[in-house]
Amino acid sequence: MTILAAVAVPHPPLIFPEVGQGKEKTIQKTIDAYRQVMRFVAEFKPDTIILTTPHAELYGDYFHVSGGKGADGNFARFGAPQVKIHADYDAEFVKALEKSCREQKLPCGTLGERDPALDHGSIIPLRFLNEVWQKYKVVRIGLSGLSLLKHYQLGQIICEVSQKLGRRTVFVASGDLSHKLSADGPYGFAAEGPVFDEKITAALDSGDFAALFAMKPDFCEAAGECGHRSFLIMVGALDGKAVKSKLLAYEGPFGVGYGVAKFEIGKDDKTRKFGEQYAAQLHEQAQKRHQSEDNLVQWARRCVETFVQTGKPLDFATNRPTELLDKRAGVFVTLKKNGELRGCIGTIEPVRENIASEIWHNAISACSQDPRFTPVLPDELDEIVYSVDVLTPIKPVTPDVVLNPKVHGVVVQNGNRRGLLLPDIEGVNTLTQQLQIARQKAGIAPFEPVQLFYFQVERHH
Repeated sequence: MTILAAVAVPHPPLIFPEVGQGKEKTIQKTIDAYRQVMRFVAEFKPDTIILTTPHAELYGDYFHVSGGKGADGNFARFGAPQVKIHADYDAEFVKALEKSCREQKLPCGTLGERDPALDHGSIIPLRFLNEVWQKYKVVRIGLSGLSLLKHYQLGQIICEVSQKLGRRTVFVASGDLSHKLSADGPYGFAAEGPVFDEKITAALDSGDFAALFAMKPDFCEAAGECGHRSFLIMVGALDGKAVKSKLLAYEGPFGVGYGVAKFEIGKDDKTRKFGEQYAAQLHEQAQKRHQSEDNLVQWARRCVETFVQTGKPLDFATNRPTELLDKRAGVFVTLKKNGELRGCIGTIEPVRENIASEIWHNAISACSQDPRFTPVLPDELDEIVYSVDVLTPIKPVTPDVVLNPKVHGVVVQNGNRRGLLLPDIEGVNTLTQQLQIARQKAGIAPFEPVQLFYFQVERHH
């Protein structure tokens, strides 16, 4: 068997009278739709429920799957300990999923569990399901900080495992929508909130799942959502299948969006391979960017791509750009993904024989050794945007020097501690901000004296 059906559901704790104390009546449409969608699930008599939830264990570089025989959970944190539930886990499915993910180099498994108890994102849908069907086991999966394509890939692998094991499987994607729909809500208002809910409910209703990939991380973060990646795993499990979608309810009276949708699965449909389409789109965009790169940026990108794809550095002796061999300078190589920093390593002063070598070393370090980030993965390369900053020699700040954070970078030094901040950093608009961040990077307290230096950069995009 394969995935027989799928549903997307919210998880507001006040949906239960024990917590809502009457407020649950305000979202009666959601409650009615919840019961309708779980009757839909029960019609398939599933052996296994795949349950993705934003409130299980969450890691930046790993999908956590709950292990063991099962787990219990209750609503004590919401003042209703009498609301409780037990779930039996499909241990055979979990084991097979771990194996398949390992073979396909997707970081996913049962490691790192800190709290085995069922979260409210699991308790709520399971309690509604138990009203109409109890003969099932659960595979409970958390989200991650990995790429959208990795979430989609996990869904594809889940479908493959279900087929191999012959399970009657239904996918339940638990997730609220925006938490920033109104100023008087618990999380306030953001303009992106209503827009997010409009876009995602339209996608869930129409089955146009490509729209989920169009929602960039900064937009989702500004909207304060929690269900986007949960839904993406579900969509991956429906890869290449015709889907009849229906949004059964949408409400947001408390400043948080609640959507309930169901998905009937049909025959194979090659036009609905949304992951492949998104990957092709990213590759096309990357190729266009590469055409406008200058020699320094192109060299940095080639160094990164070779190392990430092969695990070995690009052969410097035969590939080095000759025009970068006659000068020396400090160089910073910066990698960004979706507008966010993905890695940055540099040298304040030259430590290599020329700029080409400086870029070669720093580019490889930026993609693999920046302690703030996990190493860049091959499937991220089309999303990486590169910049190279070539530094002028640093000079001590004298009374006649007027520093401009858009033009000048700064170096603060106290003994062996030294912190640097490049110029023209987004969100850094004053010298005070610049110096504070440079001190923090060096571990120098605000009251400690520092020597102050400055430099300028030749920035290559």
